Amino acid sequence: MSPRLLPYILILPVTLFLSVFFLYPFVLVSQQAFTTGAGFTLENFDEIVSYWKFPITIRNTLLLAAAVVPIQLALALLMATMVNRMQKGRDLVLYIWTIPLGISDLAAGLTWLAIFEQSGFLNTMMGGLGIVEKPVNLLTFQNPGIVFLAIALAEIWRATAIMLVILVAGIGLIPKEYYEAAEVFGASPWKRFLRITLPLLRPSLQTALVLRVILAFEIFAVVQALGGTLFPVLMGETYAYQFDLLNSGAASAMALIILVISIGFTLIILRALRVPKGAQI
Repeated sequence: MSPRLLPYILILPVTLFLSVFFLYPFVLVSQQAFTTGAGFTLENFDEIVSYWKFPITIRNTLLLAAAVVPIQLALALLMATMVNRMQKGRDLVLYIWTIPLGISDLAAGLTWLAIFEQSGFLNTMMGGLGIVEKPVNLLTFQNPGIVFLAIALAEIWRATAIMLVILVAGIGLIPKEYYEAAEVFGASPWKRFLRITLPLLRPSLQTALVLRVILAFEIFAVVQALGGTLFPVLMGETYAYQFDLLNSGAASAMALIILVISIGFTLIILRALRVPKGAQI
């Protein structure tokens, strides 16, 4: 076997997998989005863009991502730094913090529904403290702020561990000698974090943010469990077009819009966190 052919043979299984399970479905979805019985058309996009709920779904999705992702990033950085500094019990703490990774989106939503619903923990606690005389229905159209808060808290609790695992691995790759040298020269912990950890953590930050932002635009089950139709998001409307309205063309068009938004934010993140050539600590 020629050594020049070996790399192509090694990537052949991955290429076939992506072709069958990504490229082929993507072509089918694109075909459904841009065609009807009469041929090429933009009617599907016109239909979803002109629908009164579309601006609301865009706003809700972007607002939720803007509220959740920065908090998750800050929490993941803090937790990863704490884990990296621990001498004992590191593995146990990391295991406990990553337990939400094993919980499905719907299960996480139902868990927080048990907290916020009328007969849930929050109402029970407020009743015991004398704050309310009888249980209050918090998750209604009259309380959009509470609905948003419940969804945001559930998503922060559920998905912060994704970023945590990536950042812990990234911090573990930073040579300890850098921190020891900085400490010898009198650099404070905050300065070591800013001058050593963050610059060398850029590749891990890129991966964590890209993955988390894409998943934020695809949020569905948590919203359905806690907000339902009270808080429409892009994936929820995609599901409604496909299974409630039986309109595959509009659902495919909505899926492509989500894809374009995800690619756009991915490029922004990669651009913002790129490592300059010749950059030094």
